[in-house]
Amino acid sequence: MKIPRRVWLAPLVLAFALAALLATWLNVAPLGLLNLLTPSEGSKRVAGLAYGPGPRHKLDIYMPARAGGKPQPVLLFFYGGNWRAGERADYAFVGRTLAARGIVVVVADYRLYPEVSYPVLLDDPAEALAWCLRHIGGYGGDPQRLFLMGHSAGAYNAAMLALDGRLLARHGVPATAVRGWIGLAGPYDFLPVENPAARPVFHYPHTPADSQPINHVSRAAPPALLIAARKDQLVNPRRNTGGLAYLLRARGVRVNEDYPSWVGHQTLVASLAAPTHWLAPTLEQVLHFVATDGERTPAPAAEHN
Repeated sequence: MKIPRRVWLAPLVLAFALAALLATWLNVAPLGLLNLLTPSEGSKRVAGLAYGPGPRHKLDIYMPARAGGKPQPVLLFFYGGNWRAGERADYAFVGRTLAARGIVVVVADYRLYPEVSYPVLLDDPAEALAWCLRHIGGYGGDPQRLFLMGHSAGAYNAAMLALDGRLLARHGVPATAVRGWIGLAGPYDFLPVENPAARPVFHYPHTPADSQPINHVSRAAPPALLIAARKDQLVNPRRNTGGLAYLLRARGVRVNEDYPSWVGHQTLVASLAAPTHWLAPTLEQVLHFVATDGERTPAPAAEHN
């Protein structure tokens, strides 16, 4: 007997509607809920280590629960928040998820506006990197395989560390220290500054050209994995992610690039949390990038395009 089309189509429509509603809700869902729903099994944490003298100079380390004695690759993560907000504890889901899969993850706080503005705002991320190179071996990490990752403003921080060798040199970090870097929804080319929250951070309207990661691209840049939501309404994905990827490739730098459709600016990083991996192939791409030292990632699954 032939089943009427409306009978089998209705559950599919309902499932699609629920998935769309969940994706929309996650754009405003508290990060604490993602932490609550991401299990800590498979990872262990050392919290509140100081990499500098101030209250914001703290970092948490997430380590694989069973590393087998072999040093593991290291990923230093910077969160976003318009350089005005953010707490490392909010991103425990990033550390837990990646540590459970064999990566030593460092989530660092850094000073925010109005305490600091450009260019001083980059000193703390650079100092956190220097700390990792000196100390991460004591936590099971391999300082010879150190990667940077950031989301939104944090992706800007990661980009500047990866691309501007002068910044690393000021903190005693060799230019070859960064094995590769991962940018999620990052602003890399945003002059003139349009975001009202970011304008004073970058001294608008007198923002220096040196503040733009896109102006520091060279052949010496490490491999990059650049991901941005196709319909990002906050940071233009084509101008920022696409433009930076184009310049890096033009200079012979290995770049992996993706624009998933089921996420927005905020939900892109949320796709690293356990209950929301299905939103985008971010986790698989990050793991592959780190495991292969920046070789080209596999093509994302069709449903994410």
